[in-house]
Amino acid sequence: MALECVAVLGWGDSGSSASGLVFNGVRNSNRTPRKCVCRGGFSGLSGHSVIKSADNQNTGKSSNVNDVPGKLCKDLISLPKPLTVADFTVTPNDGTKGLPGSFSEDAALKAYPKCETVPCDEFEDAFKAVELWLADKAVLPIENSSSGSIHRNYDLLLRHRLHIVGEVQLAANFCLLALPGIKADQLKRVLSHPQALASSDIVLTQLGVARENVDDTASAAQYVASNGLRDAGAVASARAAEIYGLNILADRIQDEPDNITRFLVLARDPIIPRTDKLFKTSIVFTLDEGPGVLFKALAVFALREINLTKIESRPQRKRPLRVVDDSNNGTAK
Repeated sequence: MALECVAVLGWGDSGSSASGLVFNGVRNSNRTPRKCVCRGGFSGLSGHSVIKSADNQNTGKSSNVNDVPGKLCKDLISLPKPLTVADFTVTPNDGTKGLPGSFSEDAALKAYPKCETVPCDEFEDAFKAVELWLADKAVLPIENSSSGSIHRNYDLLLRHRLHIVGEVQLAANFCLLALPGIKADQLKRVLSHPQALASSDIVLTQLGVARENVDDTASAAQYVASNGLRDAGAVASARAAEIYGLNILADRIQDEPDNITRFLVLARDPIIPRTDKLFKTSIVFTLDEGPGVLFKALAVFALREINLTKIESRPQRKRPLRVVDDSNNGTAK
């Protein structure tokens, strides 16, 4: 499924040849967050929202609402405005990327049912919202069962000094949405995040519709509703249909029924593991170049019967292992 984030996570330029990664157990904190940042987009990869306190809401009007039937306008005007980096230098606001109704926001609400979420424009904006005490937590996608790891967020984890305090796994349910009264055979095009469209290839091919890419699934639903597009549909969540006043023409249209996205919950302070519950731990390390160095590093865990659930390797961007010419001649650096 597609990935979206509820909160932002970061990972900087590590230069690791390999990094053994396991994440702190989810739902370990007993505190209800005052604010949280999330990102939401297609089935879990794009888009994010922020969880924030009610006394610090950032709202804005959606465009083109004058062309929308009255029934569809009810929520469009009051929806939160996505935050950008510029907002962090003006007034305190909580932020993440995307619009309400994204899968990332769904992940945030799954982890913290009573939280308030606010969208942000970029993953890194959510990181900064937590670092600057503008939000309590950030929820970001890190891995999808179909499309694999989200490397951008791995890199941001090293660049920012936030702690992993939880994990959320969310199953994506892609729905085909359209304006009330519109049938599937009337659609000529369908909008959504590229990965959401790719994940729904079989159904969309049967409909014979053109596919148009947008930033995230919630944006697709909002665009169809606010512009009153009668020949266009959107692939998004059932919650997006409710928020933007669209009808669900078909649900569970994804090619793979078991499409799971794993999200990380990030906070400024770490959690203290308890002895009565199993916890995951994340480790980042860099290795020198040489035969068997990775094997020796992993043997440290194997000899102690410690299970590694995931290993991710990221490039050393500022320190490449080798510099070579067109003839493959070069020296280790």
